[in-house]
Amino acid sequence: QVQLVESGGGLVQPGGSLRLSCAASGSIFSFNVMGWYRQAPGKQRELVAAITSGGLTNYADSVKGRFTISRDNAKNTVYLQMNSLKPEDTALYYCNVITNFGFEYWGQGTQVTVSS
Repeated sequence: QVQLVESGGGLVQPGGSLRLSCAASGSIFSFNVMGWYRQAPGKQRELVAAITSGGLTNYADSVKGRFTISRDNAKNTVYLQMNSLKPEDTALYYCNVITNFGFEYWGQGTQVTVSS
């Protein structure tokens, strides 16, 4: 079993920055892919960014150039640095991991609100 603990969400003004963190624990599994999804009210959950154990990254077009995903494999932690935030980035952000055995786990979500 894997537990994911997210932190770093909050309220920020447009143009501001936030850094999300997600620490995975409770298992000796290695995590092939770690990433972030988000879901805004009335919308489907969407991929924001993902990173493989080798450092390959994938971003949603809407966040390219503004968000940066990174990970610390020794700490089983994934980060999402979000800059130049826009009101449309407002959503519940979920951490997601896929183990080397193909098991997938989700965090509880952390709220990001971009508003003046």
